[in-house]
Amino acid sequence: MDLQLGGKRVLITGASKGIGLACAHAFAREGALPILVARDRAALAEAAEDIRRQTSVAAAFLASDLAQAGAAEALAREAGGIDILVNNAGAIPGGTLEQVDEARWRAAWELKIYGYINLTRACYPAMRERGSGVVANIIGKAGVAPRADYICGATANAGLIAFTRALGGEAPRHGLRVFGVNPTRTRTDRVMTLARQRAQARWNDPERWQETLTDLPFGRLTEPAEIADMIVFGCSPRAGYLSGTVIDLDGGEQYTG
Repeated sequence: MDLQLGGKRVLITGASKGIGLACAHAFAREGALPILVARDRAALAEAAEDIRRQTSVAAAFLASDLAQAGAAEALAREAGGIDILVNNAGAIPGGTLEQVDEARWRAAWELKIYGYINLTRACYPAMRERGSGVVANIIGKAGVAPRADYICGATANAGLIAFTRALGGEAPRHGLRVFGVNPTRTRTDRVMTLARQRAQARWNDPERWQETLTDLPFGRLTEPAEIADMIVFGCSPRAGYLSGTVIDLDGGEQYTG
């Protein structure tokens, strides 16, 4: 299936690894031109070279810490005109209300919540003026299935789901689309870190992390490429009526038990 993404400029945050990097590869395979964003310039350069080797697409990259004031606006100016924005950067700690203090809570939200909102705010007007564009928000299952031991992330994700639905309901009036995806536990460094944190909190032993990843749909974690494929399809003209929707990509996990 031709997804009609050839030549589209795609800005992807958190793109040096995990789901963001998988998205960059998937867009490049469709002939799009990914612009990778993360804090680590060396990791970005390595990721861009890997994309070039595998797809022959010359991916661009820009180092930016989107938790910093003014970073989103500066990034939007440096990136120039884009057709698609994929918000993905975020690292919210696990822990209960008592375990995540105010400083850690606020720092996590600066990147995950305000990073998404501010970068969308910076890129959206140009898309609206042009009359075309897509914003895809990679959020997280905890927003619809909150847990007390991931309360900071669950609350953030619930807010981003509301943000996506609200903006996605208005976007079609201007020829734009905004949608989201809630991945379940995915095979990334981030999920392994959270699993170790959860094992530490439950049993005071981070080496028992595998015990926190039981009863998975299909008996396995989701792969980053599976999330990326959904994002790329959703951003393509083939999904041209998709806006305001947040897709729960969780293998039916929230409906079990």
